[in-house]
Amino acid sequence: MSARDMDALVKEYRENGFAVVERLFDPSEVAELNTAVTEILDVPDLGSVAEVEPGDNGIARRIWSPTKQHSAFERAAAHPRLLDHIEALIGPDILFHYSKLHLKAPHVGSVVDWHQDFSYYPHTNTDLVTALVYLDDTTTENSALQAVPGSHRRGLADHYVDGYFRGKVAGADAPDPALAVSIEAPAGSVIFIHCLLLHYSSPNRSDRYRRAYLPAYRAADAFPIHFGAHAGHNEPGVKLLRGSVSDTARVEAGAWRLPLAERPFGSLFQLQEGAHDTSTAAATGYATPEDAT
Repeated sequence: MSARDMDALVKEYRENGFAVVERLFDPSEVAELNTAVTEILDVPDLGSVAEVEPGDNGIARRIWSPTKQHSAFERAAAHPRLLDHIEALIGPDILFHYSKLHLKAPHVGSVVDWHQDFSYYPHTNTDLVTALVYLDDTTTENSALQAVPGSHRRGLADHYVDGYFRGKVAGADAPDPALAVSIEAPAGSVIFIHCLLLHYSSPNRSDRYRRAYLPAYRAADAFPIHFGAHAGHNEPGVKLLRGSVSDTARVEAGAWRLPLAERPFGSLFQLQEGAHDTSTAAATGYATPEDAT
């Protein structure tokens, strides 16, 4: 990408809260990642590596920490081409924050309600970005990400329901769907998501998968301000990918409501669905969640 194109990317990100680069990963790289998905899921006990869709269907909807489960995802998270774009958005000192992989199976893939990623892990500043990598050609029909352009400039919305953190913006506080745009793009494309962007994805209503790999990053001078069981879950895996570590926390003005749930929960899906059943999390050893998108 030329300097002019990179400047346009940064402008789009600053204005909209997201920016799209089509085919940042080439077809061979996408194929390698999809092969890695198959290899991760090829285990006797699916629940040991993934969260499954509700019901007795044996279909995975989320792979836990793919960078820890397959070297292909670890390499992809540190890909120089990807980090060049991250650097343009949050600066030269880049920390890997966490990773996850959503598997929206045909006619099944679970909904992800409206939310902002920052609600799950408030930091001293908002230079945190998630790179959503489409591993399949993605349209609205097979659950393209939907987002409200400019919503990242409105601060942190209320993600509480009935007095507890539910990881979603619900009811009258939810954005008007008419304001959302559907971000369609071919496999290998990357959506760079600001941590305060309001976004959502529908169930997969097509006969095609919508697999998405999501490595997340933060500026080295962005430090967590809450270490609850789930908010601090990713910290042991944080590592420097580019630049230098920081001994100074850069602090933005703002009021960040802390993600205080009434009980442990296994993932964004379980939390948004009510966090009433923690048996899956307990059975897999993931009694605290990874972060959300």
